[in-house]
Amino acid sequence: MQKLVLLGDEAIAQGAIDGGLSGIYAYPGTPSTEITEYVLNSKQARELNIHSEWTANEKTAMEAALGMSYAGKRSMTCMKHVGLNVAADPFMNSAMTGVNGGMLIVAADDPSMHSSQNEQDSRVYGNFALLPVLEPANQQECYDMAYEGLRLSEQFGIPVLIRLTTRLAHSRAVVCRRELIHQRSLSLPQSQNQFILLPAYARNRYKKLLALQPEMTKHAESSKYNEYIDGLDKSLGIVACGIAYNYLLENFENLQCPYPIVKIGQYPLPDELLTRLAQACSTLLVLEDGYPVVEDKLKGYYPQTIIVKGRLDGTLPRDGELNPDVVAVALGNQVRPGIKKPDLVANRPPELCSGCGHRDMFDALNEAMAEFIGNRAFSDIGCYTLGALAPYNSICSCVDMGASITMAKGAADAGLSPSVAVIGDSTFTHSGLTGLLDCVNSQSPVTIIISDNETTGMTGGQDSAAFQKLESMCAGIGVEPEHLHVVIPLKKNHEEMVSLFKQEFAYQGVSVIIARRECIQTLSRRKKAGKAE
Repeated sequence: MQKLVLLGDEAIAQGAIDGGLSGIYAYPGTPSTEITEYVLNSKQARELNIHSEWTANEKTAMEAALGMSYAGKRSMTCMKHVGLNVAADPFMNSAMTGVNGGMLIVAADDPSMHSSQNEQDSRVYGNFALLPVLEPANQQECYDMAYEGLRLSEQFGIPVLIRLTTRLAHSRAVVCRRELIHQRSLSLPQSQNQFILLPAYARNRYKKLLALQPEMTKHAESSKYNEYIDGLDKSLGIVACGIAYNYLLENFENLQCPYPIVKIGQYPLPDELLTRLAQACSTLLVLEDGYPVVEDKLKGYYPQTIIVKGRLDGTLPRDGELNPDVVAVALGNQVRPGIKKPDLVANRPPELCSGCGHRDMFDALNEAMAEFIGNRAFSDIGCYTLGALAPYNSICSCVDMGASITMAKGAADAGLSPSVAVIGDSTFTHSGLTGLLDCVNSQSPVTIIISDNETTGMTGGQDSAAFQKLESMCAGIGVEPEHLHVVIPLKKNHEEMVSLFKQEFAYQGVSVIIARRECIQTLSRRKKAGKAE
């Protein structure tokens, strides 16, 4: 059996490939990006003709994966936790339509917000949609859950959600591969109305989804990913979800925990295993990375004689990711002393790369807006979000993908002038197009600066759906040609940009300025590749 050293993300990708995957669709977002990159770069995936691509956003990715499932083949879509918000419409309704070929939805959550706006827990979405959820504890389970999850999806006839967190997604371990499963043949659904959610059909589909719940719970009871591990010390029972199981074991010599444990890796929750634990122990400690999803449920399961501890009662911090030391405190153990950081080591705040075109754009923007006291630009998510920090301090918002344009519109409607939006090229095609259409339809007095570095830069330089299309997109939506400009953000063009910005600030309608210069990182890689050839 072949062994590989893989990231958790890569293990999911390899597990899906070996499990008969035919297609993967995704929008890059840390900590999920490496799943799709692994498939894109996999020689095996190319030989198997597995379709893999970056899409305009997470919603289009999920719908494409659902379409491949409709055609009878196994598919997967991957995103970070906030990307699941973008895909929520097809996500919720895919539970109703069900699948034809197996379909995996992978959400990589980011407790502690290492690179995200919130700590959202995708298990909540799984409960909301009434879908089975798999939560791996280690890299081998990442592989196995992807490999087996495609079959599980076909067994229940609905998508399966795999939820992992940053620490597991971006750490490596040895993974044992399994026998390759051949891809399914093209086959359409037996029922012609399965994917038609008109009310008459949808009501019936919902009844079927509800009827599946007892079967899903029964399956979880016997799942190898849910396990009752007995212990001699019944003063405490522990429920350990996903990677939290590892954090627990690291607190004990030879990884032997003296307390009874219910290890959770598959949802819905295994009622019988949890009841057995509650009957053995009057105090339960719930270890889960993210929201207190399980803890909250258990508080309603049992009488008040059972004490349930976790994030809600302060035994664990309400925010941030778990780690062995946080778990040690919850257990009443002494925390191992860490290595003291030398005084000469100083924190280095994130900053735009030297030579980045965003730098020159912000310099020009700041000068153009200098006369407007306290008036900064609306923005959203990308490398250019660093314009919120010193030395630029140029932007005043970062809420979600595409919010820059629509927030600028709302502020303009309220009377703010000038109302300026700064958005990146990939973010514009992800979620900015519809906001621009709103602006054009109401002729809002907004100036939209698309800082175009010709790539999806923040996640490593993936292809941008906007590449060489921005001018035609904006013109097609209805931006007037005389107020659609392209500039090259270089120091030698500083005065030209300042003058253009001021000119468009004064215009009482929609203007778009595309500040285009290739990302310095992709440019460097392209030059190195050229020399290597």
